Amino acid sequence: MRILVIIFGIVLILLVAQDAFETIVLPRRVTRRIRLARLFYRVIQIGGTSIGHLIRSSARRESFRGYTGPLSLLALVLFWAVLFVFGFGFVMWGLALPLNTPDKPISFLTYLYLSGTTFFTLGLGDVTPMPGVGRVLVVSEVALGFIFLALVISYVPIIHQAFSRRELRISLLDARAGSPPTAVELLRGPSSSYLTHHWKEPAVFGRIYPSAQPAGGIRPPLAGRSGKRAEAGRATSDV
Repeated sequence: MRILVIIFGIVLILLVAQDAFETIVLPRRVTRRIRLARLFYRVIQIGGTSIGHLIRSSARRESFRGYTGPLSLLALVLFWAVLFVFGFGFVMWGLALPLNTPDKPISFLTYLYLSGTTFFTLGLGDVTPMPGVGRVLVVSEVALGFIFLALVISYVPIIHQAFSRRELRISLLDARAGSPPTAVELLRGPSSSYLTHHWKEPAVFGRIYPSAQPAGGIRPPLAGRSGKRAEAGRATSDV
């Protein structure tokens, strides 16, 4: 039983580390279907839609949706941190590490408490591991906690800039649609090239919101002969 818990804890740590690396550090788009961030935002999307239908006022509904996106980013970071803490807690409990603690007997909550204080580098010192493998795990978790904190601090300003650029593009759509604004004018006017160039969100949104991008990264075809030449040029550049 404990061996299975150790394996589960190690796999959980590796999956969270890979997901955080692909979302924050990796510059290319990840095409893998099964991802923790994807599953997390599926749940957020379903929950946000369900709650939005309960709000009758359209203004309050739009305000709620406006807060949901940025808050979900912070929730994703917290989700990763909690999974890290539980992963190391499972490994420590599975190894039955000897601890210096006032709690007798030692339970899984004791190991989970040690994992949490270690990952967030609180340094309370009321629960400490005995010499051996336990100290190696504690040092490894502290190092991972520092790296994770540094990545989050550097990541938040980047995602804020991406949100600001997206909001700027959305605010300019009304001006590009003519007066009075119409969808036909937006598509046939000078802004049509702008739309075909900026129709996808930046890569950072593709990594966090995988459902926002088309499957397989397929681009929309352009109509007419010029569209065929553009598609041929794209195929040549891709090769």
